[in-house]
Amino acid sequence: MEFGITFKGFVEPDRARALVRQAENAGFTYCWFYDSHILWRESFSAMAMCMEHTKNMRFGPCVTNPNTRDWSLAASMFGSLAKQSSGRFDIGVGRGDSAVRVMGKKPAKLAVLEEFITKVQAMVRGEEVTYGDVPAPIQFPWATGYELPAWVAAYGPMALKSAGTVGDGLILQIAEPGICKWLADQAIAAGKEAGRDMSKFKVMSAAPAYIGDIVEAREATKWFPAMVGNHVADIVEKYGADTDLVPQSLTAYVEKRRGYDYSKHGQSDNPYLDFITDDIIDGFAVLGSVDDHIAKLQELESVGVTQFNIYLDNGDEENIIARYGDTIIPAMQG
Repeated sequence: MEFGITFKGFVEPDRARALVRQAENAGFTYCWFYDSHILWRESFSAMAMCMEHTKNMRFGPCVTNPNTRDWSLAASMFGSLAKQSSGRFDIGVGRGDSAVRVMGKKPAKLAVLEEFITKVQAMVRGEEVTYGDVPAPIQFPWATGYELPAWVAAYGPMALKSAGTVGDGLILQIAEPGICKWLADQAIAAGKEAGRDMSKFKVMSAAPAYIGDIVEAREATKWFPAMVGNHVADIVEKYGADTDLVPQSLTAYVEKRRGYDYSKHGQSDNPYLDFITDDIIDGFAVLGSVDDHIAKLQELESVGVTQFNIYLDNGDEENIIARYGDTIIPAMQG
């Protein structure tokens, strides 16, 4: 299993530089950034900064979307960061959540998401590409042929199909092993049905981690299931709560959800957290003692998760990185 960390754009630059150095030395191989430019500072400039303070760690947005930036601009930025980092750049892509909703806009359709991935990858490789209302083909004369890995964030059945047919990996914002298996199996099956070789397909579990007293840990990570609830609510609205397309355990917890404040996206002071129970927090995050973390990560690995990505914004970040580097990562890789 690989390990990653994810930053929000409120981490001060000096601290971000120190944290990525510490994380790389501790055995983390990925650093991801939220890409929500209204709520937090621009993520790609922060990635470029952190790249200069690491040697092997890979970087990318978790996640970007097709509607925020012109596609040629996005591709140019991705290709430039890949060049600048000597090939240490991936992208995570979704339909668009806080980055678009906070502006009153809607997420992209899945057909647009798929086209965005394939067209951006082609531009980064150096191919001629047309898209949207651009009248003539676009080609980067400086491109080096870089193959840009694309991870797709998905929950619903059609989004999981997109992940399997155009993605190199799947991003699941949840750490409940049974649900991770249910969702990943659908993406992998879709890829196989499309004739793809899925043997190298990656599956990420992205969730908060907190080591220590369980009551304190739950309080620090209670924001996370509420954030995930936005996506689940979209699925319930589209397919109904009794659908066989997603697990009942995933849809049941949003029944008492009253709303969501996108200005407090991913924060513990969001006013709409009262429907979150202790059982939900325990299932969605990785909490407790070091042994508890190892046991849950082993469960995740057993159901096909290839990367655990810590949403590193619950406090105690330096200690979490250190404890993972000293005990948890060696135990998982030993």
